[in-house]
Amino acid sequence: MNEVSNKFLNKVSLLIEEAKKNVKTAVNIAMVYTYFEIGRMIIEEEQNGDNRAECGKYIIRNLSSFLTEHYGKGYSISNLKNFRQFYLIYSNDSISQTVFSQFKNYPATVTERKFYLSWSHYLKLMRISNIEERHFYEIESVNNDWSLSVLKRQYDSSLYERLSLSKNKDEVMLLSQNKKRFE
Repeated sequence: MNEVSNKFLNKVSLLIEEAKKNVKTAVNIAMVYTYFEIGRMIIEEEQNGDNRAECGKYIIRNLSSFLTEHYGKGYSISNLKNFRQFYLIYSNDSISQTVFSQFKNYPATVTERKFYLSWSHYLKLMRISNIEERHFYEIESVNNDWSLSVLKRQYDSSLYERLSLSKNKDEVMLLSQNKKRFE
């Protein structure tokens, strides 16, 4: 009887742990899409202004004050600039969705872009200027469930560059285009 009870308790415990993981993932994904949309809205508002540079500073400064007052931390001027940059980088950046078929129910932006990683991952990824390299690290992060620390370690160890220098250059190119999985 006690053994059956322990199995039952473990099943319930696993269910709760999975639910917690799903909630965390949902919150992270919602944040990423929200930040993308805020970036889009900042760009659109800036484009409606006469003097872009001055108008942009004004918009971001006022938006930061407003959001911080209403929602607390997380909306500093530098964060809003990150949202803006995120939109600029990812609004026209597309990765084939075929390898990510397990995420078919994820929402998409108006440009049909889907996001699968946390905001912290994208902060790291958007600083990679080489598009193929950025795609490679994004794809590998998703497919291998890399934490941010693993992504940083792989990037800092120049994984993409080392693979690019290897004999299998074609394989690395296919990876960065999401056409082949690294084995």
